Amino acid sequence: MFVTAAYAQDAGAAGGAGAALGSFLPLILIFAIMYFLLIRPQQKKMKELKAMIEALRKGDQVLTQGGIIGKIHRVGDDGVLDVEIADGVKVKIVKHTIVQVMNKTEPAAAA
Repeated sequence: MFVTAAYAQDAGAAGGAGAALGSFLPLILIFAIMYFLLIRPQQKKMKELKAMIEALRKGDQVLTQGGIIGKIHRVGDDGVLDVEIADGVKVKIVKHTIVQVMNKTEPAAAA
């Protein structure tokens, strides 16, 4: 009676490796779906935002995170912009607070 129980336990252990992989398969599929639906689009959006911030130049009309719309008067090397929000009113803001470029100025034509 004890011998047959030992054989039955040994036979179940041999198929355990395949069952373990089968139980991890749904987790792997969920991670893949999460990557393609959430992580990858977010990385793409951050890459586009970084490129937009790096392309800022004088004359661009921008929108800040605080909802202020203004025209870039000066682009500093230290990550600070001088933005004119009204006639004669200039404020300094950090580049990374720019959310959107409203109007882009055209680059000067090469003569």
